[in-house]
Amino acid sequence: MASFVTEVLASSGKLEKEDLAGKISKMSRKVEDTKEEVCDMINKRYNEFLPSLQGSEDLMRQVDSVSKEMASLKHCIETEVQQNIHVAVNEYTKLKQQLEKNTIVIKMLEHLKEFHSAMEEFTKTLQEKKYVDAANHLERARTSVTSLKDWRSSHLPLISALSSELTLQRENLIYHLGDEWKRLVVWKLPPVNEPAGPNSLLKVELMLSDACSQDGEPKPPELLGCVLQALAIQGELENKLKLFSQVLLKNMLKPLVMYASLSVRVTESDRTVLGLQCLEENQEKRSTPSQVYNKLLLVLKTLHSHLLDVPVGNKKLSAILGEMIWEEMSQCIIHECLVYSIPTNSSQLEKYNTVIKETEDFEKALKLMEYLQSDSTDLLKYARDVNCHFASKKCKDVIVAARKLMTSKMHNTVKITPDLKLRLPKLPAPASQVKVKQEAMTEEVTMENAKQLSAWSLRLPACRISESVQHLMELAVNTLFEAVGSSTSCALQLFFTVRNIFQLFYDVVPTYHKENLLKFPHLAAIQHNNCMYLAHHLLTLGHHFRAHLPQPLSKDIATFVDMVPGFRKLGAQCFLAQLNVQRAEMLERLSTAHNFRNLDDEDNYTAASKALRQVIHQLKQLGTVWQDVLPVSIYCKAMGTLLNTAITEIIAKIMMLEDISSDDGEHLHTLCQTIIEEGPLVFIPLAEENKNKKYQEEVPLYVKKWSTFKELVIVLRANLQEIVDRWADGKGPLAVEFTSLEVKSLIRALFQNTERRAVALAKIK
Repeated sequence: MASFVTEVLASSGKLEKEDLAGKISKMSRKVEDTKEEVCDMINKRYNEFLPSLQGSEDLMRQVDSVSKEMASLKHCIETEVQQNIHVAVNEYTKLKQQLEKNTIVIKMLEHLKEFHSAMEEFTKTLQEKKYVDAANHLERARTSVTSLKDWRSSHLPLISALSSELTLQRENLIYHLGDEWKRLVVWKLPPVNEPAGPNSLLKVELMLSDACSQDGEPKPPELLGCVLQALAIQGELENKLKLFSQVLLKNMLKPLVMYASLSVRVTESDRTVLGLQCLEENQEKRSTPSQVYNKLLLVLKTLHSHLLDVPVGNKKLSAILGEMIWEEMSQCIIHECLVYSIPTNSSQLEKYNTVIKETEDFEKALKLMEYLQSDSTDLLKYARDVNCHFASKKCKDVIVAARKLMTSKMHNTVKITPDLKLRLPKLPAPASQVKVKQEAMTEEVTMENAKQLSAWSLRLPACRISESVQHLMELAVNTLFEAVGSSTSCALQLFFTVRNIFQLFYDVVPTYHKENLLKFPHLAAIQHNNCMYLAHHLLTLGHHFRAHLPQPLSKDIATFVDMVPGFRKLGAQCFLAQLNVQRAEMLERLSTAHNFRNLDDEDNYTAASKALRQVIHQLKQLGTVWQDVLPVSIYCKAMGTLLNTAITEIIAKIMMLEDISSDDGEHLHTLCQTIIEEGPLVFIPLAEENKNKKYQEEVPLYVKKWSTFKELVIVLRANLQEIVDRWADGKGPLAVEFTSLEVKSLIRALFQNTERRAVALAKIK
């Protein structure tokens, strides 16, 4: 049977009548016969050794003939058969391309038909207000236009016109849907230029249409659903709801949370109207969580029953709106309501369970209406974490109160006596083991120290401190008391807040009152006492509460002892800075005394007398300021230091004089006698108490150069023999205060160069 190629070639007239396949078959048989003969000849030639030269030559000619026939056949196949195959393939390809082009045209015509059909149906359904069908037909038309644009060969001018028509009809549909939405939902808002506030919000109204049309005929019950589903199909529902949610939040939901005077007004007639009204009887600044939840639920329930209880796809409209408003609304409830409902006292924490239950009920109602989907929300989590929020709020309030106390005026003081103890609230009994351990330790300490510790141990000396510092310590004690019985995290937060209070005092007060502490000696003394008062109570403050606090505070963590050295140093530095200021002023006044030279001159004597009077006046003023403020011991040390500075300067200036006349000596003696008489008077801390006059007798304890000064005054009026007698061969009172060189210098300045002076100088060794 002839092959397909053979028939094609034969029909073209380019192949001989003899079948090509037959020739090839015949040639194959000849080849086989020749192969057998050649093999037989080779076998005979090399195996049987039968020479047959003539047969071999005939056989060679036969082989050559077969080879020529094969070459001719091969040439025929290459030149004629293969060429005709190539032509047939090209013709087939052209036919295939033509078929594909026809298929494309048919597809385009089908899309055009689909577009035309969809647009016809769209126009019909839109007129009948079948909005869902209209939206679906429009989507079919859009799909057809998109398919036409996807064909690379389709550059029809018609496509541009179809796209324009599609856009026009889509806008037409959206306009009709928007018009229906406006009939369903109508907002009445205050003017934009009107100031925001509760009064302007009273003009806010939301009108929702009922189930009747404007002409009184019943609406199809699915009209609202059709409008919303059509908007969803066209991708416009989210924009409409987003705008609605923003207006709802801004003008209704948030104001109901923020303003306690606003409430909801619901009116139902031909339309349901939601509006805001003022509660004149409510004068509270903030609404309670219960009030806020009730107002919000009234709004959301009304919206759900008249507008949002409509399925759109696999969700209800209320669920879509809830996703848009919940986060912002819950944050507003937290920051404008729940924050202010957190108790400020731990005793009120149990009552807060009511708020937690109200929050749970509020979210449960929202879930029933499908506004809320998730089980765990920030709002309920915030309400349940009341302990943490209580601690945070308490700590914030404590820090604010502490800072206010630290920046208040320091000069309002209270008297502190040794018998005054820190007022501690009644604490619950510690755990039995801790209590037994404490009793054992107390008994042991009492037995060991009964004969060693004075009744005045760990008692503050009488002094005055700022009233604000006393309140600060009370604030710290009350805050620690709040930590007793609290959770571990809450107790830790409160405890470290108390530490932060004292650290804040350490950092803020010296900086905030820096100028006044240097300018006013009274404030410097008070600040010194404040620091010592705080350091005194910080020694034992942690010990009072440690056993009543949860772990790890009940171990060694609850302590303030590490802050004690810092406060003591702070108080000492503040008072020393003031002493340096007073010392500088005193030296400046003494510098106007003309170095006590030539006092027989009236001007010089007047200047020296004035300088000493100013020094005495300065000391008396300081005594008046510091009396009843500083502890007695600190007061005496401070006054003694300043007086010692003055007489040291006076002694130094007198010792520098090289020539002191008898008149100058008298004047110097008079001036110095003033210091001796009036100086001790500043050591009476309380002038009205005679018992404190003993401090006048103890002046040498606080003024190191007092005895030296008294010896100098004696020398100024003594004769040579008296000076020699007071020297007493280096064993007298004069020798205790002055060196031999200093005494000789005084003798040379006071007395003329005579034999008696020479004898006296010789005795000063």
